[in-house]
Amino acid sequence: MIVAAVTLFAVFTSGSASYAQSGPFTSMAGNWSGGGTVTLDDGSSERIRCRASYAVNASGTGLNQTLVCASDSYKFNLAANVVAEGGSLSGTWSESNRNANGTLQGRGSNGNFQVVASAAGFTANISLTTHGNRQSVVIKTDTAFRTAAISLSRH
Repeated sequence: MIVAAVTLFAVFTSGSASYAQSGPFTSMAGNWSGGGTVTLDDGSSERIRCRASYAVNASGTGLNQTLVCASDSYKFNLAANVVAEGGSLSGTWSESNRNANGTLQGRGSNGNFQVVASAAGFTANISLTTHGNRQSVVIKTDTAFRTAAISLSRH
């Protein structure tokens, strides 16, 4: 479930009336991949590899994501839907391997975001930074997966 919040990749921008509006998810469309480290509650860590696909609506304010991540000992499949409105992000997520689902809430600007992913018995605090074709995510949870640090690149 640590990847529940990896869905919140955005850059808040606004356009003028004479130009087409560019929503916060416009630059996120496409396929991404990368990896990082997951630290467990016993202090051990594992390498993790991830692949993501982002579909963005025409206005750039809606994002549908699929994410598959795996390490030596586990794999997860995440789907998420996120909407941006007035500087706030909200949405839902589900993870098919664990039959888990929940909500996403957050705020951010200029490629820097703070997000909370929630479900029954689960909370994750996410810090996200996006620069062009690179994304960096730090996730802190209250589960056996204490922290995750993931870097993704668009191809």
